[in-house]
Amino acid sequence: MMDIKNLSFDYRDKIVLDQIDFSIKDGEILGILGPNGCGKTTLLGNLNRNLRPKIGCVLMGEKDLEDLKKKEIAREIAVIPQTNEVRFSFTVKEVVAMGRMPFQDSFAGESGRDLEIIENAMDRVGISEFTERFINTMSGGERQRVIIARALAQTPKILLMDEPTLHLDISAQFDVLNLIHDLSRKEKLTVVIVSHDLPMAARYCDRVMLIHNHRIHALGKTEDVLTPENMRTVFNVEADLVKDSKTGRNLVRLFDSCTNSEKST
Repeated sequence: MMDIKNLSFDYRDKIVLDQIDFSIKDGEILGILGPNGCGKTTLLGNLNRNLRPKIGCVLMGEKDLEDLKKKEIAREIAVIPQTNEVRFSFTVKEVVAMGRMPFQDSFAGESGRDLEIIENAMDRVGISEFTERFINTMSGGERQRVIIARALAQTPKILLMDEPTLHLDISAQFDVLNLIHDLSRKEKLTVVIVSHDLPMAARYCDRVMLIHNHRIHALGKTEDVLTPENMRTVFNVEADLVKDSKTGRNLVRLFDSCTNSEKST
């Protein structure tokens, strides 16, 4: 699906990403993890050409993103940013309809096919009843569903998510991530999630990548990557990985490195 080859990026000669090499598999959920400032969001920006690598390239299939127009990229890749704040009084349907812009000629408006896709996207995320509500009157969890519907209206093959649960309460976090997990499984949607939430990554991701010192420290299945040694090196915490007897999914337990008492699950 995507191949990232020898990608390096810097801001004003300060190295942010250094010789990043990996592939994103078709239909997987890949978690990109690491401490603040390690380059996670910068890497995500390079994956849809919002940022351009200093060295290396990002290939989608056999095409270099550098050779594609922004509209062409937007027809394949959708992005859900860190913040879901919308400052203007758009209705839910108007926001979701923005996802069809890469497929439309200027000022042409929505076709019958566009309207069908917009309705379908709202239905898939459970917001059809909110069609005429103004998005700036909605809760954080509701707004996040609208932003996801907007991304799905792009009919993407790849969904890039930057801290998708950052400002959500616990219940809304599970709702959003269960939705994304179901979409990936049922529709073969490829999902890349940038996060610092280790328990979330262990629970929902097929593979995870750890970034440390601006390079890939580890990449693979959660049980192979989220090891006590890697957690200690990358995050300076004590942790272990356990299997949830009810769901069969992996869970991360974090411990205070000084007292060895459990901090979170």
